[in-house]
Amino acid sequence: MPRSKRPALAPRKQPVQARSSELVASLLEAAVRVLSREGAARFTTIRVAETAGVSVGSLYQYFPNKQAILFRLQQDEWEKTGAAIDTLLGDTSRAPAERLRATMRAFFQSECDEAPLRLALDAATPNYHDAPESKAHRRRSRSVVRAFVAAAAPRASPSQRRFAADLLFMTMTAIGKQVSERRPTEAEARRWADATAAMVTGYLAQLSPGD
Repeated sequence: MPRSKRPALAPRKQPVQARSSELVASLLEAAVRVLSREGAARFTTIRVAETAGVSVGSLYQYFPNKQAILFRLQQDEWEKTGAAIDTLLGDTSRAPAERLRATMRAFFQSECDEAPLRLALDAATPNYHDAPESKAHRRRSRSVVRAFVAAAAPRASPSQRRFAADLLFMTMTAIGKQVSERRPTEAEARRWADATAAMVTGYLAQLSPGD
């Protein structure tokens, strides 16, 4: 059987004027409201346009279909989360343990704040794992994580550092996701973040080439 054609994800055109940028921002805000309020099954371009108070034709000037809107929301989430992690984890003015704790706190809180939208987005979006933007995001994040591991575990071998970087990345994302789905209080989320940071810090501290 021939492979199904992937829906167009790129915007039809990029906003240039301030009014165009405001329209795109309004459409994305409306998309978040529709997705959070009505879920993936009822997410359509018509509902997004109605919520934004514009015509569907105006929406189609910038987004060819609902998949393009969802992909843009996914990209924005990647950028927001990635920027926070990169800034905190890459702050070489602070000790590795402090950096990791601050990163975990920020990441866990972000996961909790955005849990309803993230769950709806996960249900609505196709698998964008192999999209070029997704690969670039993962490469950037893993590069920052590996640089952090090198500073936190200077005696570790290259293979240990690679494993530790994967462990850190997977632990943070997996635990953060599960904690967010429990709808914890801010204090509870911070407790989980601090415990996770302490666990990973302890592991990194004991690494040496002979282990």
